[in-house]
Amino acid sequence: MARVPATVVAASGLVGGYAVARWTKKRPLGGVALAAAGAVAAREWKQRSGGAAAAGLTAAYVAAFAGSHPLAKKVGAWPAVFSVAGGMAAVSWAVGRKSG
Repeated sequence: MARVPATVVAASGLVGGYAVARWTKKRPLGGVALAAAGAVAAREWKQRSGGAAAAGLTAAYVAAFAGSHPLAKKVGAWPAVFSVAGGMAAVSWAVGRKSG
């Protein structure tokens, strides 16, 4: 079975978590989606790049989620979510590339 790259999982978790929260109108459900994707990505980061890289990327994932909120006040919700998801994907790819 082919693995989905952690880069894709992390970016999709940020977008998907927001989408679930918005469309169901249940923020905790969006948080579950966000956390589940983060856990899957963290496991993959640890396997590919080691514990220190996984910890740093997990912190970046949480920071991207937190940073999307003030950014949304400036540019709108969806642009903010897509921006932080893209940034997270880029960081994840760069770290994974150095490790792999």
